[in-house]
Amino acid sequence: MKPDILLYDIYHSPLCDIILAGSDHGLAHLHLDTGHGRREFHISPGWGRDPDFFKDIKQQLEEYFKGERREFHITLDLLGTDFQKRVWNQLRNIPYGEVRAYKDIAESIGNIRASRAVGMACGRNPVPLVVPCHRVIGADGKLTGFAHGLEIKEKLIRLEKRF
Repeated sequence: MKPDILLYDIYHSPLCDIILAGSDHGLAHLHLDTGHGRREFHISPGWGRDPDFFKDIKQQLEEYFKGERREFHITLDLLGTDFQKRVWNQLRNIPYGEVRAYKDIAESIGNIRASRAVGMACGRNPVPLVVPCHRVIGADGKLTGFAHGLEIKEKLIRLEKRF
């Protein structure tokens, strides 16, 4: 079942434009419009643009980019499998400014052999930043896989380590 997306807005962050989409049920998508990576997102012609609806989310994003916010308090309306949702919940436990390996997330959900599946779930995360999949790296410490491009993943990790 798809989330009922009715509204959207665009937040102009210091790193890229961020497309927000959701409804009264919560935020369903936060798209980092980097022009890189493999993630595409299209605003439906039937959605209405409503900057006021996303005012609180944009304020939290502003605070995040200034280093004043370390976690988000946003109602989410996420579409995903039970496995994906378990992974996404674990990602929210990674502290600001820290990173974990895919295998660490797999172990934390009780399946040490699920590193690749964790990577796939990260790649399908509809709300990066809020669910901080950018904080997940390879077991060797290298940046790997980010649907919006490795360049912004690196910038986000550096931004968090600065504060």
